[in-house]
Amino acid sequence: MSSHNKDLQKLTAAGLLISLGIIYGDIGTSPLYVFKAIIGEGNAISEAVVLGGVSLIFWTLTLQTTIKYVIITLQADNKGEGGIFSLFSLVRRRAKWLIIPAIVGGCALLADGIITPPITISSAIEGLHTIYPAVPTMYVVIAIILGLFFIQQFGTSLVGKAFGPIMFLWFSMMGVLGIGFIVQMPGIIKALNPYYAYDLLVSHDLHAAFGVLGAVFLCTTGAEALYSDLGHCGRSNIRISWIFVKTCLILNYLGQAVWLLQHQGQVLDLNKLNPFYQIMPSWFLIFGIGIATVAAVIASQALISGSYTLIAEAVRLNLWPKVKINYPSEQKGQLYVPSINWIMCAGCIGVVCLFRESAKMEAAYGLSITVAMLMTTILVSKFLKRRKVPSYLINLFLVIYLLVEGIFLSGNLGKFVDGGWFTLSIGALLFGVMWSWHTARRIRNRYVKFVEIEDYYDVLKELSDDETVPKYASQLVYLTSANFNSEIESKIIYSILQKQPKRADVYWLVHVDVMDEPYTRDYEVDFLVPNKLIRIDFKLGFRVEQQINLLFRKVVEDLVKKGEVDITSKYKSLNQRKIVGDFRFVVIEKVLSRSHSLSLYERIIMAVHTQLKKVSISEERGFGLDLSFVTVEKVPLMLTDPEKVVINRVI
Repeated sequence: MSSHNKDLQKLTAAGLLISLGIIYGDIGTSPLYVFKAIIGEGNAISEAVVLGGVSLIFWTLTLQTTIKYVIITLQADNKGEGGIFSLFSLVRRRAKWLIIPAIVGGCALLADGIITPPITISSAIEGLHTIYPAVPTMYVVIAIILGLFFIQQFGTSLVGKAFGPIMFLWFSMMGVLGIGFIVQMPGIIKALNPYYAYDLLVSHDLHAAFGVLGAVFLCTTGAEALYSDLGHCGRSNIRISWIFVKTCLILNYLGQAVWLLQHQGQVLDLNKLNPFYQIMPSWFLIFGIGIATVAAVIASQALISGSYTLIAEAVRLNLWPKVKINYPSEQKGQLYVPSINWIMCAGCIGVVCLFRESAKMEAAYGLSITVAMLMTTILVSKFLKRRKVPSYLINLFLVIYLLVEGIFLSGNLGKFVDGGWFTLSIGALLFGVMWSWHTARRIRNRYVKFVEIEDYYDVLKELSDDETVPKYASQLVYLTSANFNSEIESKIIYSILQKQPKRADVYWLVHVDVMDEPYTRDYEVDFLVPNKLIRIDFKLGFRVEQQINLLFRKVVEDLVKKGEVDITSKYKSLNQRKIVGDFRFVVIEKVLSRSHSLSLYERIIMAVHTQLKKVSISEERGFGLDLSFVTVEKVPLMLTDPEKVVINRVI
């Protein structure tokens, strides 16, 4: 574990403050809309629903957030890092099918990133209706979303320092406001009794009970962020800060429950009389709306940043097309993915235009995150098995959480027609992209032919010394996908020996292994033919930027310093002056030439992959190569061996 990650594991005041600013935006802004959703539109406020609602909220936060995520899932850190792809990297060697829950979970989280900013910001801004009933909040929300996505390209490290103190103020405000109403009805504490949750569910018909559960689930949607941002904050800081956060959340929910009970039997328009804002003193309202809006923006920022990280990891795990990734600041882990930024921006604005107000967005919210939580449950069970936790405990964990999350999924599926279709459609589209990219790579690899490199040692050495062949480059570098140093793609040999013979002083083979650990930066050097054929294996973590050009040059510099390789130009005039020879990279792009031997399913996958490749960046750009020193060669993937072709000569 790096010193950076060791520092994060320490419990510090700064770490606690960072945790508040990064992790709890989503779950911390849920009191803006949860009780609105539980009571529903046009329903009279009843004691059973209010008390049962608080009880369900408390026990959902306890079971889902506290026990599953804070206590159990945070144990599954990958060298200090968290998140569904980090978890997948820990367990992927246990079973090939685990790629499915990893992809489904990742897509569900990305879909959640499109619905969360609109509902959170809308819920905050709609508080203005309390003061100015006619204000067009939709346009204000769109303006804030546009501004939020626009500033991403400049990085958020400067304003990010204020996130922790602002969220501390937000949670403290919620706790104090809740206490202000709890003292008016101290007996409300009884609502924490699980009996009221049970009573509410059994006293309603099945459809209504599932509807209530779908609404209650909104209180824990941000739980996945606790695990995703483990690397930024550290386990100890998350666990301690959660005590403060949960306390403030429960106090606020109890305060809202008191206000609702004070209006028992009435039918209120909770979109205009949001319980969250009704427990604020009238003089404080405008300040409360301001703080709520800033908290909503911080919650959205955390989800947007998390989406960038998710896509960057997916690219390095070959689950997403290569896209441009920028690093707008020196802060570790901060990145910006332009394509995803503007796709999410368009998606968020689309949500606002489609649903127009937060009450209607609630129907679309929660379904995708339930799916993500179910996938995390499956992967965590495999992690527990890896840690040799007794089978009966793993089975107990699986039964409890598959049951609980399955019930919540059923509750959220009831909202499918009203809006759940939107996030599921987004998730399905993203799954199609990830699955096609991953499967197409497997299909292509099936047809890559490897040969024993030892068989070509002599001819490569002879070609290098053959002055009758024009020199192609002093140092010729090929990227190879061969996992073993005894093998090489036949296409590389074909490129060197037959497709315009390429004479060079030294041939280099560069291989990149994406490691299960997040920040590994290791390399191995193998001198296959001293001073003629050298292989370098880079072992890079799935969160390390693959700047092969820079890494390769650094390795060569180290080898030159140690006297292990001579890269001085062999041209007499340049050699006398000790001038370094030129380097050229050759990237071989495998083109699908004939696909008749593929099944219909595989042909569809390859067709989708071809279209995705058109909008993704090239291999050479993806590996950070200097394009002025790169040659791209297209070679066909022969899907039918020539020996299998039968033809008769007649004359």
